[in-house]
Amino acid sequence: MKIALTSVSIDDYDKALAFYTHILGFLKKRDIPLGEGVRWITVVSPEQPDGPELLLEPNAGYPAMQALKEALVRDGIPYTAFQVDDVQAEYERLKDLGVEFSMEPTDMGTTIAAVFDDTCGNLIQIYALTTG
Repeated sequence: MKIALTSVSIDDYDKALAFYTHILGFLKKRDIPLGEGVRWITVVSPEQPDGPELLLEPNAGYPAMQALKEALVRDGIPYTAFQVDDVQAEYERLKDLGVEFSMEPTDMGTTIAAVFDDTCGNLIQIYALTTG
């Protein structure tokens, strides 16, 4: 068993694709039209182009998903997390691109983490494992 696909809830295909590729730096892997404006869009890490895919899932308007996302944001809990080599450097790069952070880089003992808004109603954590 392996993780090949995971998803993040979005509200607009083009806005999400632009953010996840132009701002975060992921690569578009698939953009398959499924009819009636529905698309199957995945992005991947440029460091692992054949690795796990992140599906941009257009279910933000679904009542249960909307309630979950609102509760997570209200409580400051990230929807998902992405590992980076240097949280401070990534934080500064993203801030310079206009990304809004709800948590600046914070040393949490075994990790350093920061949390930002992905413009799709999700809080996303970036983290790096610390040594020692």
